[in-house]
Amino acid sequence: MTAGSGVARSTTPGRSGLRARVTLAAALLLIPSALLAATTTPAPAPELAGVPVEFILFGLTLLGVAALHHHAMVVALSGLGTVLAYKLAFTRFDLVTHLHHEWMILVNLLGLLLGFALLAKHFEDSGVPNKLPDYLPDDWKGGLVLLVIVCVLSSFLDNIAAAMIGGTVARVVFKGRVHVGYLAGIVAASNAGGAGSVVGDTTTTMMWIDGVPALGVAGASLGAVVSLALFGVVAARQQHAFEPITRDAPAGARVDWGRLAIVAAILAGTIATNVLLDFPAVGLWLALVAGSFFRHTEWGELRGALKGTVFLLSLVLCASMMPVERLPDASWQTTLGLGFVSAIFDNIPLTKLALEQGGYDAVFLAFAVGFGGSMIWFGSSAGVALTNAFPEGRSTVQWLRHGWHVAVAYVVAFFVMLAVFGYHPTQYTRKGARPAASAPHAEPAQAH
Repeated sequence: MTAGSGVARSTTPGRSGLRARVTLAAALLLIPSALLAATTTPAPAPELAGVPVEFILFGLTLLGVAALHHHAMVVALSGLGTVLAYKLAFTRFDLVTHLHHEWMILVNLLGLLLGFALLAKHFEDSGVPNKLPDYLPDDWKGGLVLLVIVCVLSSFLDNIAAAMIGGTVARVVFKGRVHVGYLAGIVAASNAGGAGSVVGDTTTTMMWIDGVPALGVAGASLGAVVSLALFGVVAARQQHAFEPITRDAPAGARVDWGRLAIVAAILAGTIATNVLLDFPAVGLWLALVAGSFFRHTEWGELRGALKGTVFLLSLVLCASMMPVERLPDASWQTTLGLGFVSAIFDNIPLTKLALEQGGYDAVFLAFAVGFGGSMIWFGSSAGVALTNAFPEGRSTVQWLRHGWHVAVAYVVAFFVMLAVFGYHPTQYTRKGARPAASAPHAEPAQAH
């Protein structure tokens, strides 16, 4: 690990240490892939021990990312190439048709990951992060308040934007020394906040478009509050022990209101085109280009964000080619499991499958697929975007070791929601489809 990662620098690990890391990564990355594979419709392509070959290749790719995180992009591209070659050679895979279905997701992710890297630089140069020490508490509670701010922002902003804003502030107020456990906390806060809002996350927006009422996922906010109370306190204390928050703003610090206006315009454009066009990257880049006429834009930031962007797009495209035709029958146990699966498998196709199958409780589904990706750094776009700025977070082993509180918070919050709400299939009329409540195994819906 590099200096400032929140992990003490160690000597070169021996063979036993490397073996332990590989074993841990294999258990956490391959088991969810096997669980998904067990629910697929049998494919005509060859299988090994009853598992489609695509899942084995994808699992090996994820294992390679965990073991070789310094070469994550190369590993992801190699995995994508291997899966694609296999699909074209041994299955009736139509690449053109597949890309026709996936292009909007891929282009949106490309635009958002690169664009929000520029947004973060505009926000840093606005001077706001330098002024925040005057308003944040001086002890560990300052880090907790920052996580709360990220969580609130993500309820109406894209989770990538919320995470990047949080990371930018953390870099300044913690003097560039941000603990890996706190990085996990920022990602978790950005994903938790959007779970209870239909404009706060791509998955909840998909549910809204599908016919789930706008308030149909609001109950997931309870999970966000409970989980934040758990992982937030632990992450803030980890950070305080590693590098306390700066007590006072630098002398002469001031806010560049013009640059801050550009940040606001970028966020407003992103929200507007997300609601109107289901294409947030369009508004983001229109605002970025317009803002470049009024303030200098550090276009060189794109180089640093490009590798992480290519990495995530490779994994998303690879995951989209997995032969997942359906999920297990809807239940709270299945939904709980989807949270763990979403840590390694893109949550967009998971959400799509769940909506098509029906019988899921929208509140629990929103929380599971939204928050679950926080458990591993590449489990969500927010995690990939943040680790573009903080490469020390790309070690899967260190993320799991120091960000353990995220997984614990997910499980505790899920069961608190279960105790408060109970699990009831959400009744709504799918746009262009039959009511979800009439799906097999569905029970009478109850209001949350």
